[in-house]
Amino acid sequence: LFFFLQKRSTDNAEVEVYSLKVDCKVASRFAHTVITSSALNKANSSQEVFFEVDLPKTAFITNFSMEIEGQTYTGEVKEKEKAKKQYQKAVSTGQTAGLVKASGRKMEKFTVSVNIAANSNVTFILTHEELLQRKLGQYEIMTRVKPKQLVQHFEVCRCSHPIPQNILLWQISMNPRAHISFCPTLDQQRKCLGCEGTLIDGDFFIKYDVNRAETIGDIQIVNGYFVHFFAPSDLPRVPKNVVFVIDRSGSMSGIKMKQTKEAMLAILNDLAEDDYFGIVLFDSSISTWKESLTKATKENVSKAQQFIQGITVSGTTNINDAVMKAVDMIMKGKRDKKVPERSVSMVILMTDGMPNSGESSVPQIQENVLLAMGGNMTLFCLGFGDDVDYSFLDVMSRQNKGLARRIYEGSDATVQLQGFYEEVASPLLSEVDLRYPDNLVNSLTTSHYKQLFNGSEIVVAGRLTDYSLDNFLVEVFAHGEDFIIKGQASAQEWDILYPEQEYIFGDYTERLWAYLTIQELLSKRETGTAEEKGNATAQALEMSLQYSFVTPLTSMVVTKPETDEEPEGPLIADKLTEDERQKAQRFVDGDPHFMIELPEQEDALCFNIDDRPGTIFNLVRDQLAGILVNGQTIGDKKVAPDGKVNTYFGRFGIVHQGLGVRLEVTTHDITVSQDGKQAKLFWSDTASLKGANMDLQVTKDRSLTVTLRDSVRFVVILHKVWKQHPYHQDYLGFYTLDSHLLSPSVHGLLGQFYHGVQFEVKDMRPGEVPEKPDATMLVKGQELTVTRGWQRDFRWDVKNGENIPCWFIHSNGNGLIDGNHTDYIMSGLFKTV
Repeated sequence: LFFFLQKRSTDNAEVEVYSLKVDCKVASRFAHTVITSSALNKANSSQEVFFEVDLPKTAFITNFSMEIEGQTYTGEVKEKEKAKKQYQKAVSTGQTAGLVKASGRKMEKFTVSVNIAANSNVTFILTHEELLQRKLGQYEIMTRVKPKQLVQHFEVCRCSHPIPQNILLWQISMNPRAHISFCPTLDQQRKCLGCEGTLIDGDFFIKYDVNRAETIGDIQIVNGYFVHFFAPSDLPRVPKNVVFVIDRSGSMSGIKMKQTKEAMLAILNDLAEDDYFGIVLFDSSISTWKESLTKATKENVSKAQQFIQGITVSGTTNINDAVMKAVDMIMKGKRDKKVPERSVSMVILMTDGMPNSGESSVPQIQENVLLAMGGNMTLFCLGFGDDVDYSFLDVMSRQNKGLARRIYEGSDATVQLQGFYEEVASPLLSEVDLRYPDNLVNSLTTSHYKQLFNGSEIVVAGRLTDYSLDNFLVEVFAHGEDFIIKGQASAQEWDILYPEQEYIFGDYTERLWAYLTIQELLSKRETGTAEEKGNATAQALEMSLQYSFVTPLTSMVVTKPETDEEPEGPLIADKLTEDERQKAQRFVDGDPHFMIELPEQEDALCFNIDDRPGTIFNLVRDQLAGILVNGQTIGDKKVAPDGKVNTYFGRFGIVHQGLGVRLEVTTHDITVSQDGKQAKLFWSDTASLKGANMDLQVTKDRSLTVTLRDSVRFVVILHKVWKQHPYHQDYLGFYTLDSHLLSPSVHGLLGQFYHGVQFEVKDMRPGEVPEKPDATMLVKGQELTVTRGWQRDFRWDVKNGENIPCWFIHSNGNGLIDGNHTDYIMSGLFKTV
């Protein structure tokens, strides 16, 4: 959470951020967070103030407002399609409209800027809500705290126990009146005595659990709505039958397979002796460790670990047959009565790619798996990296009562895999059925669960037919140790439960019920029949609007004040889907083709840069982050008979000044320099280089991934050309991941688009080529003639690429890029001029 102040004509020190407060109230696991921050412009001229907040990706924004010179500008939640139409006119002027971007693995970044007049102040207020999930026996509240400057009044308040000054992670036993606050003074914020810089830069965690009832769980009734939390303690674990389905195709080579092996060795060690397990490996073909499920004795586990260590990678990806084989193994074990009658069955699929061998139709694979599993087992899918088709895995998991989890590429991927397994390693109950009187309760959220795992929790909410009703019967049935319990739910008065505390966010049970219901409806619109999808979408939209939740179906429209420098126009805050979090790409590849993907507008822009071979262009320059990327073009070996001079990028220079890192990437090798030391990697070998500030991963003759600590990731693609080709030679492509981590001032031929660009296309008409129509584009206050075409994205398929539709801007991107393409020519590979 921080303010960023962009200098206009005065020094940034003349703008004072004097207050910053994060106030979170948690009632029955439902968290309501209000972030308030105020700044004063002491200068004699205007300043632009950026307000940025990282919020959990599971949270829904419910309110945003700006108070400027006594006037309040409040956001309004609207249907997404209507919101788009509302700001179309503003978009055509080049005004930035997207406020929400992905931020790392678990967060989303909300950003808004406003121009503040001299001697004026501004107050930003953002509110979001979420239901905290219990994992491994605890709840977690995380706040990203990055003020980037000293703040006079600074407070993080979570629901009076003082927090030690230097501790960001604290585990406590919460009682209903527990209150946690973190209020460092200015001196405590300073990096050193007399310093102006702040040492507060990190994530603030609170992890806790609650006391819970011994029988039916915790049930609360407030104003006609109830919520039931069910997590019984001291239950014996139920044996499980698990088949691990592991992708060994060529794309899993290198660090991915190494980390998968490490995780599997640890996971196999954690199996209980009454568990049964199997291992299926797949590329284009399928193989197994043993043809049937095997009891997890120490001897069998040891032999399985030896098998895992011997896995080699090659080939393509046949997901359908691999999962079918796992299902057959479990069903055979049940038919032959080899596995315990009271046991839980699951398949855990680990893959990094798209199905491209055997059955490759995603809908058909999902249908096949659903029919084969038939409700007899649960499917969990673990997708590696950014290239995986996560939506495919997510839908297939939910269709089979499981879930999908993205495993992020990085040094901790092994830990991520093990962490997921720990969550599902100890089933306590299966076929859990929570029952409530039909004549007294309606509008229930999901009340039947395939399994309950140790350390997790089932949450059911509903609406009472009689708002004056203060008690009703609750029954819970489940398979385990003949688990049947009954109990009476009774209304509880808030002022008795929480004396001397003012209840601050309305009827929390109703909003919790609405939050859960919307989440389930959004899931149904992905997994149900066509009619079910339509009904779920309509209901989710209606409830999102009624309760002012920003969901994938709604947008928050924020109108900024009009100034001489900036016309009045709405901004848009959307909720990102998991696909959208990974989808936006900005890259340059080929001759050289620049591609700007804009998922918030469901479209893309592209342009070429034509200049003589040997020219060095600035691609990315972020002075605040200290990052520079330049690229040098190369030409063909000789001019082709048609006289056309083709140019490509053949060398990149990447610099991170703050980390002291410098990379030179050519079509032959990669040279790394840091702190006077130098290392060289070659494209001819798969290799990795890990350091405190940077990770490098080379996939042989294919790609280089550069991960900078707490910053952006770059991917360089190597295009190998037949050595005997009369004209062409090897060249490079450059792709950016996590570009949201760069500052708002980032620039360059690519960098200027990292935070989006708004445009409107109209007057579509036939072009010179029938399948490539022309149109008029309104962008940055100009009208340009553009052509519909496509550019190839080589991240997934280095040889053939994937065609991405885009609007092509002619004449070296003139009118779209700032200035002229010659403005980006540099004098050296690591130069800024």
